[in-house]
Amino acid sequence: MIRRSKLFRAVSRLLIGVAALGGLGLTPAAVAAPGVCTGHFVNPITDICWGCLFPLSVGALPIWPSPDADTSNPALPVCACSTPFPRIGIAMGFWEPVRLADVTMKPWCFVNLGGMKLDPGFDIGHKTLAGPSAVGGGQQNNGSWQIHWYMYPLIYWLELIGDWICLEKGSIDILYLTEIDPLWQDSELTLIINPEAVIFANPLAVAACAADCALSSTHLPNDSLFWCAGCQGTMYPLNGNNSAQYGHVQGSRLALERFAFKLHREAIALGTAGEKALCAPYVQPIMQKSQYRFQMTNPVPSTFGPGTCPPIGATTAVGSGQMLPVIGEDMGYLVWRKRNCCVL
Repeated sequence: MIRRSKLFRAVSRLLIGVAALGGLGLTPAAVAAPGVCTGHFVNPITDICWGCLFPLSVGALPIWPSPDADTSNPALPVCACSTPFPRIGIAMGFWEPVRLADVTMKPWCFVNLGGMKLDPGFDIGHKTLAGPSAVGGGQQNNGSWQIHWYMYPLIYWLELIGDWICLEKGSIDILYLTEIDPLWQDSELTLIINPEAVIFANPLAVAACAADCALSSTHLPNDSLFWCAGCQGTMYPLNGNNSAQYGHVQGSRLALERFAFKLHREAIALGTAGEKALCAPYVQPIMQKSQYRFQMTNPVPSTFGPGTCPPIGATTAVGSGQMLPVIGEDMGYLVWRKRNCCVL
């Protein structure tokens, strides 16, 4: 039987936080109209693709298989670690929901908090790019995305698994707001953290991303082609300025993929997959793309069917009903991360 006390405490903290933000001008978007923030609260039971937990493996053996592709696991089922304390255990591999992300072109729009919008009282995070307008359903070739990154350790809250040393722990919280990050707003400033972008700004490097698109859509992305975001385009620059956007699903996925890479480059996100991560996560400035899956939670939760938890770079053509016409341009995603760990 699932004990829900941690989940209730987390939800309570979230509601208290929303109430506090209400005093700063955070208001719900009651009417869906162009420019109005839209979204709904993520139900931690019904809006989650629980099949994305799998495959579950011990060593290289899948003890709970899944049609979804998996990263490479340690060959041996037994492991030994000296950090964070000495132990001999079992080499487990599983997928864990750890973060929630708002991805929107409307600054201060909290999609996964019910479509609420914050007025900070000053002009920050507002930027525009030239290109056809998206108002009224028209096509937009350029995108300017903002991301809000939440702590969301769902397995720990629901206590679906014992309190392993391997599980992400904590309560729901907003960890990152791109509106206040100058590196996210300006592509020239972004060169500070991705100077290698100039090397890959050529036709040959871009052409290699076609292969990454095919691999991502049929299996897993090629981690060696780290400058590629598969079918979404290229990873650089590591910000929300998308100059080759052909849809809100593609544009939002690319922005989220770039943001994840940015967090790795800044040593905020760590490597958690593979034999190297058995004892503890490690600094990974070049992101291992294959350790992530992104499940849509807004505007339409993707909980079953093809393309439910696609890896980075997978085509957005698989699956339908991922966006609501005109008003469905505020996107939300649940971030699943592969974890290999030495379990006691």
